[in-house]
Parts: sequence; C-alpha cells; structure tokens
Amino acid sequence: MRLNEETVVKKRKTKIIQDKKRRGEWAESVFMVRAGEQGLPVSKPWGDSDSYDCVVGRPGKFAAVQVKSTITKLESGKGYICSTCSSHKAYRAGAFDFLAAYVIPEDEWYIIPAKEIRGLKSISLGTTEGEAKYEKYREAWGLLRKAAEIEESVMEESAKSVEAEKPAERFPANGLARVESAFSFFRKQMERGHAVAARKPEGE
Repeated sequence: MRLNEETVVKKRKTKIIQDKKRRGEWAESVFMVRAGEQGLPVSKPWGDSDSYDCVVGRPGKFAAVQVKSTITKLESGKGYICSTCSSHKAYRAGAFDFLAAYVIPEDEWYIIPAKEIRGLKSISLGTTEGEAKYEKYREAWGLLRKAAEIEESVMEESAKSVEAEKPAERFPANGLARVESAFSFFRKQMERGHAVAARKPEGE
C-alpha cells in the first residue's frame, strides 16, 4: 500500500512525554541533535548543577545554552507560553548566553540571546502581530554559529572534504542493489576460481 504524505507526517509525530523532568531531558537531547545537524559542535556538561544545559562551539569560543521546552498554549490559543526561570526565579545575568526554546507541538526552535529574556519568568512564542516579539529568533541557528565563530564557508568546505573522503557504502541501500551486489560477488568468486584453476600445473 502506498502511503500518502499526510500519513507519513502523522507517523513521524512524537508522543509527548508527560513527566516534566523527563520531557526536559528529552528536549536537551533533541537540541543536541538539531545543533549537530546545523554543523554546530555541541556537548553536554557533566551533571545538572550548572545554570546552562549545553555548550556550543570549540576551544576558545564557547556559547552556553539553556534549553527549555513548552507544550502549553496561551489562553488565546494563538501561541505558547514558555518558562524562562528556575525554581520560580528569573535567571541571573551571565547564567548563560542563549536560550534555546523548543515549541514541541510545532517542532520549532527559538534561539534567543540571554539579554532578550533577562529578568523574565516566561515568554510567549509562536505569536503574531504585535505580540510576535521573538519570532525573529525562530530557527535562528545562525546566532549560535556566529557566537562560536563557525563560518558557513568553513562548514561547506568541511562537508565537501568529508564527502570526498567518504568510502563507498559497505552495504547496498535496497533489495535490488543487494541482489545485484550478491550476483557481482558470486561472479567474481567464480572468475577467481577459474583463474586459479587455469594457473595450476596439470596433475595437481
């Protein structure tokens, strides 16, 4: 049966984790994956005692990131409210460099400079018109790239270098390719066997 696009999209939707702490841990792992997809070096500090969850960048140029997530809609139904505090207290200045806020139902990330949410306990995301204060930070991964001094051109050259050095795929990608690969291997083995037999002196 051929799956239509709508069916595929529905299958990709992730079941929302109800436990807040576990959902927060999951959001951090999603952030690390997304940052990696953007070509950003990312790592997780040991433990959870620091005022940030992840660091992005390289030695000599790191950016500290606090990861938050939300599933809570605003009363108006247009947008989501996201907590930007810890233990009901606003973060102190210098606690981190960027807030990475994940609107889970929309699968959207907001990369917001810390100075933009300083002193606030919550912000509204996914809003429109006059309330759309943070929309310019939607999927703004370039801010982290700039903070870590990772240029687009360097990333592109690195990607090309990796692709050029990438060995041929060890395993065929689909059924037909596997059959062709098996046939090719069998044929080579047969040819090799005939060649060895032809080289042997008579009587052996």
